[in-house]
Amino acid sequence: MKSFRHHSLFIVLAIFLSSCGAQTPVAQAPLPFILVTSAPNASPTPTPFQPSLYTPTQISALLFSTETPSPSPAPDINSTATIDINQLFPTSAAPPPADLIAANPTALPPLTDNETINFLLIGSDVRSGTSFRTDSIMIAVVWPKDGQVSLISIPRDLWIYIPSVGMQRINTAYENGEINGYAGGGAGLLKDTISYNLGIRIDHTALVDFNGFSRIVDTLGGVQVPIACAYTDWRLIDPSYDPYNEDNWWLYTVGPGNVYMDGDLALWYARARSKSNDFDRGRRQQEVIRSIIGQTLQTSTLGKIPQLYDDLSSTVVTDLGLADIIRMAPYAFNFTNANIRGYYIRPPYVASWTTPGGAAVLLPNEDQLHQMLTEATTLSPFAVERQSIKVEMQNGTSFDAWDALAASRLNYAGYQTVIADADRRDYSNSIIIDFTPGQDPNQRQTIITTLNLFSANIISQPDANSPVQYRVILGHDYQPCFQPQDLSH
Repeated sequence: MKSFRHHSLFIVLAIFLSSCGAQTPVAQAPLPFILVTSAPNASPTPTPFQPSLYTPTQISALLFSTETPSPSPAPDINSTATIDINQLFPTSAAPPPADLIAANPTALPPLTDNETINFLLIGSDVRSGTSFRTDSIMIAVVWPKDGQVSLISIPRDLWIYIPSVGMQRINTAYENGEINGYAGGGAGLLKDTISYNLGIRIDHTALVDFNGFSRIVDTLGGVQVPIACAYTDWRLIDPSYDPYNEDNWWLYTVGPGNVYMDGDLALWYARARSKSNDFDRGRRQQEVIRSIIGQTLQTSTLGKIPQLYDDLSSTVVTDLGLADIIRMAPYAFNFTNANIRGYYIRPPYVASWTTPGGAAVLLPNEDQLHQMLTEATTLSPFAVERQSIKVEMQNGTSFDAWDALAASRLNYAGYQTVIADADRRDYSNSIIIDFTPGQDPNQRQTIITTLNLFSANIISQPDANSPVQYRVILGHDYQPCFQPQDLSH
């Protein structure tokens, strides 16, 4: 039975990586419209505010702020303001001349070795039977013996060379492979496209559409997702409503907080992009994936295996056989909550460009992209160094779930974390207690910098027998919103 449990871990990884097909475009909602927010620990079923008429100030409050919020001693946990997506993902880099773009580029040498197992995880609205594009593409590079994973999100508009086709968006590779009878079909052509342009060998593929996605999440009992920055976007009032009727949409805000998500809410959070973009959507996809993997590792799923297995069998198209699953199962014990590194192909690794035919695409900045992919496909020295460091998080503020948000932040940076109760909830300033015998100031400062604590009080308390190396008691000076791409792995 253990092999089935870890089978669910790897395939659930595939499910959540591919939970984003093309978002159905929706028109501006008619007026009056309804604004809905979700409290940090609320049920995913929203309770609407009273309908109100549109005003410019009302709608501007829902859009992303034009400035990154500055630290505040008493932040508003219910604020819907987040960050300026355009500031996070600028597209000002100048592309090379068009004649160079039109030429077939040289294939990249392999970046991965035989120590990794590389998964290609593909998502689309339609799984089979008709023509479709793959609008969610992610690579999971797994070092099973070392317990490390790199997740690489690939934007659908990446303009690259597709073997036997030519220069085109990457999300057309699968479709071309299916239509033109490429060896291995759509998966074969997409695998070869990634190998040619990104230098990453693909060992296994999983294709998923989002039909049945909500049922799978609900089978797992839902998932707790730490959302550090509030997100607002259009959402169907009820999943059974007609998505083509603009009266059926409302603006919905989720987070900040440790938010319980059922299948419908998880699907919306991973798909929505009307008020953001593909880059930010890739970040949110990885948030959900990390939560699912962590939850699967921490809790037993044995009682749900029969239903879960049936759901996956009807939803996932994969070349993973039972022998592969059994072979990989024992390695799952090597993973902790700090083993997953996130990478995103975004500016400055790509820049916006319009093709001679008028298509808006993303052009790779080859040198910078290759440097990032080299890091993503190499065992992290930071991870090796930080494997022996465990940080205990305590919430000393009046805002629920800040300990979970801070723990998630440290996990992104490669630190293992545990959560414990603070002695009180009215700390003004954060405190870090250093239990390490060596009292290394540089090591301690890295944790402080990762949490972006400007005024943390440091207490030196060497204890070789302590089960954790550091304890952080969060005060009201802590700001939970952060961007994972800004953290060192």
